[in-house]
Amino acid sequence: MKRGENRGSRLVIALLVAIVVIGAVPATVTAQSDARAGGTVVVEEGETIDSLQAVGGTVIVRGTVTGDVSAAGGDVQIEETGQVDGDLEGGAGSVTIAGTVDGDVEVAAGSVTVAENGTVNGTFTAGAGTVVIDGTLEDDAEIGADTIRLGETASIAGDLRYDGDLEGNTDAVAGDIEEDPSLGVDVAPTVQPFAAWLFTVYSFVINLLLGAVLLALFPRFSGRVADSVATGPIRTGLIGLGVFIGVPILLIALAITIVGIPLSIIGTLVFALLLWIGVIYGLFAIAAWVLSLVGISNRWLALILGLLVGAGLSLVPIVGGVVNLLVLLLGLGAIARALSGHRRSARNRRSGTSSDEPTTD
Repeated sequence: MKRGENRGSRLVIALLVAIVVIGAVPATVTAQSDARAGGTVVVEEGETIDSLQAVGGTVIVRGTVTGDVSAAGGDVQIEETGQVDGDLEGGAGSVTIAGTVDGDVEVAAGSVTVAENGTVNGTFTAGAGTVVIDGTLEDDAEIGADTIRLGETASIAGDLRYDGDLEGNTDAVAGDIEEDPSLGVDVAPTVQPFAAWLFTVYSFVINLLLGAVLLALFPRFSGRVADSVATGPIRTGLIGLGVFIGVPILLIALAITIVGIPLSIIGTLVFALLLWIGVIYGLFAIAAWVLSLVGISNRWLALILGLLVGAGLSLVPIVGGVVNLLVLLLGLGAIARALSGHRRSARNRRSGTSSDEPTTD
């Protein structure tokens, strides 16, 4: 392996170690603000942090959060030992409150449950398919859901404003009960901007990891990708469009043949990975070209800059989607051109002829 490749490998290893260290520190230091992402995000029993912003398959609070909790995940759980002194804002498949939330609750989910031991001292706002209240709400509640069920142990100290089918122990409501058909199930709109922002950050980190691996393992190939965009962006984009349209057609044709179904399934998975890599390479190549205009040649800076711009574009409605599609087409076309150049160089080497183009990894 060449010296440049060794240096690149060391850089990516250092990057991975840094990310692991940065991710591990919040789990061991108390009284701090946390931003966590992963398959399962947990604030352990006995752990205390200032606030929590988390995205994961499951987000669990067993300890104490002295500030606000903003969480997005498959499941968000405030367990019996969990204490949130501030507000809870979440978007998830399911949200369960079995502990205590001293502030307001604004959640949007498939199902929302306030368990028998759960307590919300602030206002309670929920939009969901099903909302079950078995615990205590010390203030007003506003609920939009297909089904709203009040259990025998439920207690709502304030008013209840709702839309949906209200079932169960309506005597649990100390204040007024008002049906408002205008609520629908989307009565927690503030969750959506937060979730979009948090998923953007999470996607940036994952894309950065994959991009770093690509640059470290395939530096010359990555350079060829960048050159393809810089020297022929229109041609590269048209080739990318052909790949974007042609590959799915080919996969469908394989599936129609019955015997080609296994290959079609495998090809679909590979194509999905190619699309992901295409976006990363497209952003990297454009950033590398822009940096070259000001005399800067640094592939790592180009990767970070490109991904940051891509993350920002993902938050811009319509325009961001159109630009990201163009970036994807450039990335796919650049990959196709780089692979073609690699095959041509390999063929020339086998035939004993020379090639002006540099070889790839």
